[in-house]
Amino acid sequence: MSEKQVIAVIGATGAQGGGLVRAMLADPESPFVPRAVTRKLDSEKARALARLGAEVVSGDLDDPQSLERAFAGAYGAYCVTNFWEHFSPEREIVQATVMARSSRKAGVQHVIWSTLEDTRKWIPLDDDRLPTLQGKYKVPHFDAKGAADRIFDEEGASTTYLLASFYWENFIHFGMGPRQGADGELELALPLGGVKLPGIAAEDIGKCAYGLFKRGTDTIGRRFGIAGEVLSGPEMAAKMGLALQRKVNFCDVPFDVYRDLGFPGAEDLGNMFQFQAILGDEFLQSRDPGRARALNPELISFDAWLAANSGRMAIA
Repeated sequence: MSEKQVIAVIGATGAQGGGLVRAMLADPESPFVPRAVTRKLDSEKARALARLGAEVVSGDLDDPQSLERAFAGAYGAYCVTNFWEHFSPEREIVQATVMARSSRKAGVQHVIWSTLEDTRKWIPLDDDRLPTLQGKYKVPHFDAKGAADRIFDEEGASTTYLLASFYWENFIHFGMGPRQGADGELELALPLGGVKLPGIAAEDIGKCAYGLFKRGTDTIGRRFGIAGEVLSGPEMAAKMGLALQRKVNFCDVPFDVYRDLGFPGAEDLGNMFQFQAILGDEFLQSRDPGRARALNPELISFDAWLAANSGRMAIA
């Protein structure tokens, strides 16, 4: 029996990376073994992965030497950044550079970079359809990742590019779930501009990444956009209503109103939703549930996600 190849997983205690680690460990036929890379070896999430059988090692995206050690001897690496931890596109680009360079130095044969569009390719800074943020971005948490694609290429990292969709977990953790109005009815309020929203369970992103690693290096240099399901606002509200056994109305919030809500990242997210609306079908076609299901036959629908998670949505 041949020795299993190591996949180093950045963000292993987070949504995407954790899903990938668990997908490898759950597959008795897996040709890979996960190496979970974390800054906090003593965290409960890190200990949980170790109990499942993952190798857990120290690594910090702000410490290049630690990352080179974490990648040493690995066949593959899953690379992801967390903009919402620090709200700095510049820091994301620096961290992406560290990952790309460290993977090349370590001789990693297959890198998957969790990326997004650089929206400025469609809407330049002088295009006033979207406000310019931080002086040089339209959607900062998209643009930095998209700009870093070039870095992975220039560093010579053997990279497959994975584009995720809206996490349905945002309805639990990001305050985007339905809220109770003055009339006692629940309302799902999102700025969709009348278009549909590609969404996915966070765990399925990691499972799709696992599918890409299993497909091998023929995916290098290609882009794979994934979604679990593509739904309109009213469709999401109706499904939530069935799961919660309460009527849920949908409110399509004007983009400017959403940008002005004042919570951290409101302007960024308002621009993100408006960018998706401007692109319309082009954006929807870049997130294909069929492609995701080919990579991950266990891909779940929004109904299935709600059946497992609707009780975790805090109704304000």
